[in-house]
Amino acid sequence: MKELIDQMNQTIRLESTPRRIVSLVPSQTELLYDLGLENEVVGITKFCIHPDNWFRSKNRVGGTKSVDIEKVKSLKPDLIIGNKEENEQGDIEELKKIAPVWMSDIFNLEDAIEMISKIGEITNRRAISLQLSAEIKAGFSDLKNQRMVSYSKSVFYFIWNEPRLVAGKNTFIDDMLTKCGLINLMDDDRYPEVQDNMSPDLIFLSSEPYPFRNKHIEEFKVIYPDAKIVIVDGEMFSWYGSRLTKAPGYFTQLLDKIL
Repeated sequence: MKELIDQMNQTIRLESTPRRIVSLVPSQTELLYDLGLENEVVGITKFCIHPDNWFRSKNRVGGTKSVDIEKVKSLKPDLIIGNKEENEQGDIEELKKIAPVWMSDIFNLEDAIEMISKIGEITNRRAISLQLSAEIKAGFSDLKNQRMVSYSKSVFYFIWNEPRLVAGKNTFIDDMLTKCGLINLMDDDRYPEVQDNMSPDLIFLSSEPYPFRNKHIEEFKVIYPDAKIVIVDGEMFSWYGSRLTKAPGYFTQLLDKIL
């Protein structure tokens, strides 16, 4: 019997290395793929779109916030992996009756790297997880060294339209904006509705969870005529798994283009 502590400081107990895993978070599903757990992952959500072959072939257990409990039960998992923000507490409590549930709780890059390392340990993929963590650290170190200290541009990062919600403080997105050398103009925590009486230098319209498209740029130009408005890849700013190996390169290209 092995006892492990998750990122919500909860103890989970595993009889052995997991062989039947259900993942309830898209970015963590992608991580499990990159850790080489093709045979071990037996269930994912309908939002776990990467990798495409898993999205098309793996059993789907509903959405991140509407898990099909009976479907999960039928898969007979020996480990379920979720996230405090992505998943509903009620679902998690029901799932704990089926199998051990390991929960992540991520606010910044350091939390994400810790999660990657811990999941690597749980799944007996420690070497690969450490390699991914080292690659992520190196990428963000390069990003920090390359960015201009004089950026100091303010930004609103929109995640939803009508109501217009932005990423505030104490979010992973806020930490990514900071890593880019940008100033998040929204001081409120989490995902507040924005007031139109502020004037950021930049408006980022995220491709997810709301699918902002180029047609929305004109709408926002009316509200923020002096801001530079761009569509950004929401996965790069909000996915905290192995996609972080690609994020620094994306951020560098984005900043070079808009600043």
